[in-house]
Amino acid sequence: MDWNLQTAEMLVAALRAGEVTSVELTDEAIARIERDDKTINAICVPDFDRARAAARDADRARARGEDRPLLGIPVTVKESYNIAGLPTSWGMPLHRNHMPAEDAVQVSRLKAAGAVVLGKTNVPLGLQDIQSFNEIYGTTNNPWDHRRTSGGSSGGSAAALASGFGALSIGSDLAGSLRTPAHFCGVYAHKPTLGLAASRGSLAPPTAPALPADPDLAVVGPMARTARDLTLLLDVMAGPDPLTLGVAHELTLPPARRERLCDFRVLVLDEHPLIPTGAAVRAGVNRVADALVDGGARVERHSPLLPDLTEAAVLYTQLLFSSTVARFPVEAYEQLRTRAAALRADDQSLDAARLRAMVFSHLDWIVANGRREVHRHGWRQLFAEFDAVVCPITPTPAFPHDHNPDLMKRRIDIDGIEYPYFDQLVWAGLPTMPGLPATAIPTGRSPEGLPVGVQLIGPMFEDRTPLRLAELLEQKIGGFQAPE
Repeated sequence: MDWNLQTAEMLVAALRAGEVTSVELTDEAIARIERDDKTINAICVPDFDRARAAARDADRARARGEDRPLLGIPVTVKESYNIAGLPTSWGMPLHRNHMPAEDAVQVSRLKAAGAVVLGKTNVPLGLQDIQSFNEIYGTTNNPWDHRRTSGGSSGGSAAALASGFGALSIGSDLAGSLRTPAHFCGVYAHKPTLGLAASRGSLAPPTAPALPADPDLAVVGPMARTARDLTLLLDVMAGPDPLTLGVAHELTLPPARRERLCDFRVLVLDEHPLIPTGAAVRAGVNRVADALVDGGARVERHSPLLPDLTEAAVLYTQLLFSSTVARFPVEAYEQLRTRAAALRADDQSLDAARLRAMVFSHLDWIVANGRREVHRHGWRQLFAEFDAVVCPITPTPAFPHDHNPDLMKRRIDIDGIEYPYFDQLVWAGLPTMPGLPATAIPTGRSPEGLPVGVQLIGPMFEDRTPLRLAELLEQKIGGFQAPE
């Protein structure tokens, strides 16, 4: 049997039954990486010797009667996570030799759960792109079409999963960095509720100390090839940082609101006032909507309770880009101030919002944060009437590689018409700005044969609700398919 594309859940059962060993799984995964990753370039920092040693340890532990959630399962980790003994550079040449002394908290949790870490997956420069390429490790290609991006910034992890390089991966998400690569590569990902999973050692740049933090928008989360595997990995990841409490603490999430598809109440969105939805993605949303209706769920296309999408996009843009300049040189910041001052007062484009946000005062940020709280309350009211919201992740499937160094000059082609590159973030930002959980699921393929996904947004700290809906939809419309 080819174990490389099996689910983590299935591999756990096979290991428990003695049908396979962790050493065999690990050797097969390494062989597949060595055979196929020359063209995909997903695994940027292999750690095969230590992986084989960990697999041997896992087999010995199982022989002693131990049974942990991921005991013996081969996994990968996004390059931005600290792993003692491996470089953490964020793709930045200046930090190519930065070697952390200790594991990120989530790497520690993976290892404590028994996982075998095969290595690290590729990222964009500074994690700040919707593609994954950098001068150190090169470009990660989409397994479905090597001329296209695998997404970013967890693009290496999504490409690894689609290629059968490990059963699970962990990434992070600030601007769709878990969900967009999952959508582009045809796999699953879950952006947890803000603050649900400790992030120490994974969200601070290489030069910054790995200390407990309270990120404004960013989260760490699981990636997998099935919805149930997402839940398996989230259960390992969830919980606060023990450094903030002094002791380890398990967090108990409420159960899913519904267990059957027919009991779900779902709001379906496929139109955004600031950017069109491409035909392929709209078709994916409609496939999910049709499956929900066929399964007996209550489905609505409009609700007066939905917070204003235009203001939500602007607020997300302001909060996201105001944080990007924190470590800019003074000269660069002054240039931004000059450019922002030259904007016309009536320029309300997202490009203008991005530039103005880069020179926000603290007062400006407080005002935006206050508006965010209004939106959070609006979502609470909406989730009193609905259990989940289905919507796009980006307007298109994976797009061709675009390495123009001036990101503001890049364009995204939506059914033959070009739009500003970063405008495609409005859907990813919808749950990110208020800190809501969102599960990315595959919905089939575009006419060109590219994967298409959607996201299922759930109520804050009710992550199990969109995860359960993802599982039910997987049973209804199918899930991951291996690239041909």
